[in-house]
Amino acid sequence: MPASLPSPRFIYGTAWKEDRTAALVEMALRTGFRAIDTANQRKHYFEAGVGEGLAAACRAGIVSRTDLFLQTKFTYQRGQDHRLPYDPAASLAVQVAQSLASSLEHLGTTYVDSFVMHGPSSGYGWADADTEVWAAMGTERDAGRTRVLGVSNVSLQHLEEMKAANLELPAFVQNRCFARFGWDREVRAFCLKHEIIYQGFSLLTANQEVLNHPPFIDVAAKLNATPAQMVFSFASAIGILPLTGTSNADHMKQDLASSGIGLPNDLARALEAMAG
Repeated sequence: MPASLPSPRFIYGTAWKEDRTAALVEMALRTGFRAIDTANQRKHYFEAGVGEGLAAACRAGIVSRTDLFLQTKFTYQRGQDHRLPYDPAASLAVQVAQSLASSLEHLGTTYVDSFVMHGPSSGYGWADADTEVWAAMGTERDAGRTRVLGVSNVSLQHLEEMKAANLELPAFVQNRCFARFGWDREVRAFCLKHEIIYQGFSLLTANQEVLNHPPFIDVAAKLNATPAQMVFSFASAIGILPLTGTSNADHMKQDLASSGIGLPNDLARALEAMAG
């Protein structure tokens, strides 16, 4: 990973915000977030709204482009609705180029920091289409339109097949992270071994059983923290770069403050073991 690449400690996710996107992105930046995650997938994201929020924050002098970590994604047609950011009749390589060009226009920038494959083409393994897309993403990186590459919604099998094919491994892996599945332990272990940064999303919404677990709530109270802060502090303690998508200003402040809780190592291990 480039040494000059910003190293975020928390990422603000922009999915499912629709008309509130611009205002919430600006709010997140005013609160202190400096990393923003989006996708050129109009079905679930309003990427142009992200750009509006970024522009407003820059005009107000809150941030400049060099302060920011911006991450967007290429989404296969099966994950899109009719509002495609590319020509569906074009080759996958052209679709990747068109998608990123559209993202750069939406975001008002000449480059993003991270360009992510928004899930492989199949849940059953790495396919030829993925290799084609990955190569096209590499071309965009080599041209300076993104700093690094990532993949999301991947299994250990996908990553092992990338390695077996001698493909460049991603700088980032972004997955939904379930406590009941060991906080994606196998994928995280692969990432740790290969110096890949693991980004975890849905840390709260996917883990309500943890947030509502009485012993967990008791420990949070003793540390003068909210259960949500405990989850984010725990995630950071085990090497997860967390995402949050909150639309509440107070929760934004609390989420950022979670890094100062200082979760004891033995407690972090206990929480991880609790997941099974």
